Amino acid sequence: MTYDFHPEARTEYREAAAFYEARRSGLGAAFTIEVEAALARIVQNPNSYGMIENDIRRCLTHTFPYGILYTIERDGILIVAVMHLRRRPGYWRDRLSQ
Repeated sequence: MTYDFHPEARTEYREAAAFYEARRSGLGAAFTIEVEAALARIVQNPNSYGMIENDIRRCLTHTFPYGILYTIERDGILIVAVMHLRRRPGYWRDRLSQ
């Protein structure tokens, strides 16, 4: 199964990696590795993560306080958000109508 990012999810992923890299050299790369590992887990078994709302599922990263929100579409997985777990819950909902 393949995945693709909602454009805003891709942007927030890149911004989060840049933020961590600015905090400490190499931390952005560590964040990227962690998110990519979560994406691999999602692709391997997309139905194994619980639904948080309607058909949106969430896979948590192990080291960073982030969740990957996604939906299973006919042609693959759509990453709706790369969400910091302690900020603005629900901000991603408007992406579902786009």
